[in-house]
Amino acid sequence: MWPKQADPDLTEEELRPCLVHVTDSQEGVIDSSRFSKYERLQHTIAYLFRFVDNCRRVRRKEPRTTSHFSNEQLARAENALWRLAQRSVFHEEVEVLTKVKNGHRLRLARTSRIFKLSPFIDEFGVLRIDTRIVGAIFVPYDTKYPVILPKKHRITDLILDWFHRRYLHANHETVTNEVRQRFYVPCLRALVRSLVKRCMQCRITKAKPSCPREGPLPEARLSPYIRPFTFVGLDYFGPIIVKVGRSLAKRWVALFTCLTIRAVHLEVVYSLSTESCKMAIRRFLVRRGSPLKIRSDNGTNFIGASRELQQQVADMNQHLSSTFTNAVTKWVFNPPSAPHMGGSWERLVRSVKVAFATLNSNRNPDDETLLTLMIEAEGIVNSRPLTFVSLELETQEALTPNHFLLLSSQGTAQPPQAISDRPECLRANWKLTTNLVNQFWRRWVREYLPTICRRTKWFEETKGPKEGDPVIFVDESVRNGWLRGRVLSVVKGRDGRARQVLVKTTGGILRRSVTKVAVLDIQPAVDSGAEK
Repeated sequence: MWPKQADPDLTEEELRPCLVHVTDSQEGVIDSSRFSKYERLQHTIAYLFRFVDNCRRVRRKEPRTTSHFSNEQLARAENALWRLAQRSVFHEEVEVLTKVKNGHRLRLARTSRIFKLSPFIDEFGVLRIDTRIVGAIFVPYDTKYPVILPKKHRITDLILDWFHRRYLHANHETVTNEVRQRFYVPCLRALVRSLVKRCMQCRITKAKPSCPREGPLPEARLSPYIRPFTFVGLDYFGPIIVKVGRSLAKRWVALFTCLTIRAVHLEVVYSLSTESCKMAIRRFLVRRGSPLKIRSDNGTNFIGASRELQQQVADMNQHLSSTFTNAVTKWVFNPPSAPHMGGSWERLVRSVKVAFATLNSNRNPDDETLLTLMIEAEGIVNSRPLTFVSLELETQEALTPNHFLLLSSQGTAQPPQAISDRPECLRANWKLTTNLVNQFWRRWVREYLPTICRRTKWFEETKGPKEGDPVIFVDESVRNGWLRGRVLSVVKGRDGRARQVLVKTTGGILRRSVTKVAVLDIQPAVDSGAEK
């Protein structure tokens, strides 16, 4: 049944204008944003042209071509890419320049963006500049008539990246000069600078670690009124060549330093094995006492000694535990490749080397002579002033580590009064000695501590690495082979700033200082579309 029609007298027809909007859209055959290198895009276009040509040859019953691309085929693909980039941005200008009216080509309007470039279209349909150097001899055609490329286009970015890689990631001016030989790109220098910032290889080779602000000194450096060598730093230096009969042998020196009063204790070591390290530590403990904490670098011999120490403490075997220490000693390792964390003993290693070089002659010493020279060097280093040497008060000498070890700078001074065996005299002498030591500690607090309160480097706050950040290990001894990884966790210092990181690499999980890793600022690439 047909629907009933409405009464025509009761309906009014609404009249609306019909508007048509025409848009000229230029779309390329290939999406250039899917390509990361210009040569790949160029070869893809060349393959398309080859496919079309082979189809025509088959139709004409001619043999197909399957050889490598010739220069003409690659140039044809380049012209097609240039036309694609130009028509996507300068399509109105291309339309005007291709039209002919009364036997003459039309001119561009003065409002055009490329009006001042005097553009023209060559025989391949490419938009070029009509320059003032067309009369130059021995100059390539592209230099006389550079190709115009839009500054915000994916093809332009790929071409600049190709020049950047071709000239081995050279500086900005080199790439800029080479691009100008063939192309005209507006704001070229700015584009080249932004390209370098996006280049992954340049990011890796130019990456620098972000050093946090220098942290506060540890407790071991700021603990007065304690026994010397309560907090110890341990390091090795050498080898030193000695005479053994008619042959030569190598010896090393273990340097123990008190982190509080900066005194040193030297032990000659005959090898770099763990057993030799254990015996050197044992000799130190017998003469200086058991420390509360030992800090050292990540040497294999130190790690072995610490593992033995932990096993002894866990077993609570009194005989084995007395090999080096008691149950209260803790061994702390600095991260690998972080010498700045052991600056207290690294600087004293240099002082001992200077003193030893002054005492030693050009001849190789024997073991007994080496031992004597090391003790002499130890005395020289321990007599160095820790504070300012006053020129006005001749009676008060500068504070030295020997004041805490020997109650004088050279260890030759005697107590002011003779010691008697009477109880009241013993109590008086004990108070006198205690007061003398406390006086040295008061001078240490008043004169030495203010000299180490100021930061010497890394003054600014920086953005430290976070969990999940991609990083590379900065190693100046390795060329073109810096290890890469991803941060698993961040170890913060007492001040809350990141100081160490655990990084997962292809070789396992490594612990490094923040100053030895550089964060790679990797962000998802943003495709640059056509210029609006």
